[in-house]
Amino acid sequence: MTRSLTILGIESSCDDTAAAVVRDCDVLASVVYGQTALHAEFGGVVPEIAARAHAEKLDHCVEQALEEAGITFADLDAIAVTAGPGLIGGVLSGVMCAKGLSAATGLPLIGVNHLAGHALTPRLTDQLTYPYLMLLVSGGHCQFLIAGGHDSFQRIGGTIDDAPGEAFDKTARLLGLPQPGGPSVEKAAKTGDARRFKLPRPLLNQPGCDMSFSGLKTAILRARDSVVAEQGGLTSQDQADLSASFQAAITDVLIEKSRRALDAYLALNPERPAFAIAGGVAANTAVREGLIALCAELETDFVAPPLNLCTDNAAMIAYAGLERMQAGEHDDLTLSARPRWPLDKRAAPMLGSGKKGAKA
Repeated sequence: MTRSLTILGIESSCDDTAAAVVRDCDVLASVVYGQTALHAEFGGVVPEIAARAHAEKLDHCVEQALEEAGITFADLDAIAVTAGPGLIGGVLSGVMCAKGLSAATGLPLIGVNHLAGHALTPRLTDQLTYPYLMLLVSGGHCQFLIAGGHDSFQRIGGTIDDAPGEAFDKTARLLGLPQPGGPSVEKAAKTGDARRFKLPRPLLNQPGCDMSFSGLKTAILRARDSVVAEQGGLTSQDQADLSASFQAAITDVLIEKSRRALDAYLALNPERPAFAIAGGVAANTAVREGLIALCAELETDFVAPPLNLCTDNAAMIAYAGLERMQAGEHDDLTLSARPRWPLDKRAAPMLGSGKKGAKA
């Protein structure tokens, strides 16, 4: 029997500073310091501001997590930290903090892929068995993955440009709604008419599981401009109708592409078929309801972690580190922060590749 492991996790890849303590599949503490107020006036995350805020908050975040868990460093087995991908200043802040703690305590250091943290969350919350299908919709990422192990991911589709999360944020800015865009657009959509604006469903006429959302953002811009030109501005009902039309288009694309991904996954005849979703967009009610109905139709278990574990958090990083440690893996103080780090290393880059490697 594998002995119990207690892991401290640290996450700082974007605009949430987080620390958590996980023991096996129990989250003993999870602390998240958000930065929404710091970036509100800029309409999006400013990397330099985010990195400075991480540096200021990380120590306090770790201290609070240990206090809430009722343990000390002596009770830990390892320290896991997001080593990428993400905004490099933020990732570097977390990695340097973890390195310092590792050097001071002698605890093993484990670098974790932020996307693997999301992809393994259903293992933490629902103890899913491999293989399962994962729709990862986190920030700038959106991809279908067949998870076959803690470091074995097969990408069978994803976005070729903007991710849904980016599209929600940009749509909110276009419509004059507050950030973060996802919750704002969803709230406005509740009182909107999704049939008022005829928006495209990109790539639905193309085979496969790849997606595109940049054209949808452009369509929203044109629809907004048309309304403004006609009546001199946007009413709250216009905002609601545009939001509802946009959300319906996003949902339709995700559902149809999920159907195709499920067909490919189910062809493998998994013993316990399961479809999981994680990432910020997983909190969207319309998307969840559509996926629940789809999985019921295809007799596949649907797994969605609690909302606080869908958005960025350190519990998922601690758990991903735990799986690495159980496999006998860890890093040393040469661990580097990585702005790009694809999960499926065999697949061709979807979002282009530069000097630092594939983006996703």
